[in-house]
Amino acid sequence: MNSPVITVTQLNFYLKSIIEGDENLRNVYVCGEISNFTNHYRSGHFYMVLKDAESSIKAIMFRSNAQRLRFAPENGMMIIARGRISVYERDGQYQLYIDDMQPYGVGALSVAYEQLKKSLASEGLFDEKYKKTIPTYPLRIGVVTSPTGAAIQDVLNVLSRRFPLAQVILCPVEVQGVNAAPQIVKAIKRFNAGKYADVLIVGRGGGSIEDLWSFNEEKVARAVFASEIPIISAVGHETHFTICDFVADLRAPTPSAAAELAVPNQTVLNEHINQLKYSLINIMNADIEKKRAFIESLVNSHFFSSPLYYIDIKRQTIDSLVEKLSVCMKREVNEKLSALSLLCGKLHTLSPLKVLARGYSLTLKNSSVVSSINQVQVGDKVDVMLKDGILNCSINSKAE
Repeated sequence: MNSPVITVTQLNFYLKSIIEGDENLRNVYVCGEISNFTNHYRSGHFYMVLKDAESSIKAIMFRSNAQRLRFAPENGMMIIARGRISVYERDGQYQLYIDDMQPYGVGALSVAYEQLKKSLASEGLFDEKYKKTIPTYPLRIGVVTSPTGAAIQDVLNVLSRRFPLAQVILCPVEVQGVNAAPQIVKAIKRFNAGKYADVLIVGRGGGSIEDLWSFNEEKVARAVFASEIPIISAVGHETHFTICDFVADLRAPTPSAAAELAVPNQTVLNEHINQLKYSLINIMNADIEKKRAFIESLVNSHFFSSPLYYIDIKRQTIDSLVEKLSVCMKREVNEKLSALSLLCGKLHTLSPLKVLARGYSLTLKNSSVVSSINQVQVGDKVDVMLKDGILNCSINSKAE
């Protein structure tokens, strides 16, 4: 044998150098289905297997690249991965090191949109029961948008025309790019912290899905949901909804429409106020005429023209009442006298004096009636009451 003996490590290193030296394997695009997907949350690396109908290859996406993804990879998803082929020397395993990936057949932003929409809907952030009512007559309108875009001009024009009484408070933010979402979240929180507005308009003009993406980010959705101030979403894209539209208390297709929804129309209000004014005037005039007619009827009445006549009528009434009172009193007295006579008759019938008149007597000892010989002793003094007087007697003896 002329070939030298090498170690496994040397062999794997040699194979790695050959593969990494191949220009065709330094930047490859691989289409396949994700399986055995693992998200190492501590390290932030993604591990997976890409497969088709007949073959598979292990793949890894390091944290620095994974953080830039707009969607969450998951098992069963078809993707196109861009990366390089190399060998993991420890296991002698060649694998795909992914720098970037895109969902196959649909954009990454569309996948991320649907994933976040599904997740937030499951939490209830879109439920109608959490929607707050937009105030009818807001006096402070908060606007979170770009200070230089057409959206703010549209909002100001509509508000000044429809309801100039309202004060407009602008919190300028970027509405696209990496800084947009954090600034939007901060603006919403600032308005809520100081209760600076009665209603908020959050949005921007139209654009591509990439331009509007800050209004599809989870942090913005949660800030809108947590706001105690009612929010009108005004992302200017009439045919498509953003996540912000679903979470907001009210969705407007454009910033101008949001301004119209935020305040009443002063022309309509003035017409309504005028109608109320005319109705009030008519009601007051009718009431005044009614009161005037009543006063005229009093002035023209017989009592005002001849007040003594009214006094004479009252005197007649008093005389009639006095006569009725006299009759009632006499009848009452007679009835009481009759009842008294009847009671006196009954009392006389039961009177002990009547018994004495028939020859009986009543014996008293110390003013108490003696009804038994046991109540007196020999020598006691007693009074014997007869019909015509009283006998003072003493007890000489007792016999039963």
